[in-house]
Amino acid sequence: MKLVLATSNKGKVREIKALCEEYEVIPYSELIEEFEIIEDGGTFKENALIKARAVFKALDDKDVIVLADDSGISVDILEGKPGIYSARHAGPDANDKDNLYKLIEDIKAKGVESSPAHYTAAIAIITKKGEQCVHGWMHGTALDKAVGDFGFGYDPMFIPLGYDKTLGELDDETKKKLSHRAKALSLAKKILKSL
Repeated sequence: MKLVLATSNKGKVREIKALCEEYEVIPYSELIEEFEIIEDGGTFKENALIKARAVFKALDDKDVIVLADDSGISVDILEGKPGIYSARHAGPDANDKDNLYKLIEDIKAKGVESSPAHYTAAIAIITKKGEQCVHGWMHGTALDKAVGDFGFGYDPMFIPLGYDKTLGELDDETKKKLSHRAKALSLAKKILKSL
């Protein structure tokens, strides 16, 4: 079964490929030219569905299965920010490092070294049969510093609940067991099996 990802984020593509080894996973940009998708939903679910719908429509192939992920980190001391704006926390043209260091500065500005936080992943699946969306969460602590060189995004500043290392220090096998995306994808696979 071929899954077309509604993303060109290399980190997400790599992670989803690793978590869905039983499927042929390809980013949509390998099939059609990349285009801008305006994510103007108010929730992770709405944005995942916006991305999946846009790519499903653009591919114009009724037999394709499109999978889209919208995910981010919510920090308690920042009243749940950056949330759905995680990918552009430091501005519209920000990269992973810009976003990471902006969030670290935001936490420092509150005068604390850490805060409870959680990741959310919403995975939307669109086929000719309809639309579905599932969620996964990972709770833990956001730090006011980056530790570790693994992963992507906010991984170096997040310690999952029950661990004493950041996602930037943990190996891929460990992350596969506890990540928000892994949890959402395990639910998504149940939907895919039923198709």
